[in-house]
Amino acid sequence: MKQVNERISVKELNKMAEAMYGNLVKAVVDIQKGTLVVDAEMHADEEQILLEAGSKQNDLWGINLYPSKFGTAEFIEFDSMINIRPRQQNMSRYVEDETIRQRIKNLVNQKVII
Repeated sequence: MKQVNERISVKELNKMAEAMYGNLVKAVVDIQKGTLVVDAEMHADEEQILLEAGSKQNDLWGINLYPSKFGTAEFIEFDSMINIRPRQQNMSRYVEDETIRQRIKNLVNQKVII
């Protein structure tokens, strides 16, 4: 597991994907603090790292990154069990709020480089 405070390369993500699932890297973002944790078997493990670092549950969202699709709309998949949050009107694994999805995209675009 790696907490990305600065940046991570697509090459690093590719290595992580190959070692774990073959084509994707699980990640959790803190949209308030601007942090990202990648490379765990479960989003819940990454979520726990951020919670222990002081993040608030409402700010954490699980995503999947597909390094081979970097630069396309399919690079980020907004799907995770940790995203099911009735108290935040998110009733599915998908991040339903467009504003939150855009914040996630902006954060990932700042953190992931070629």
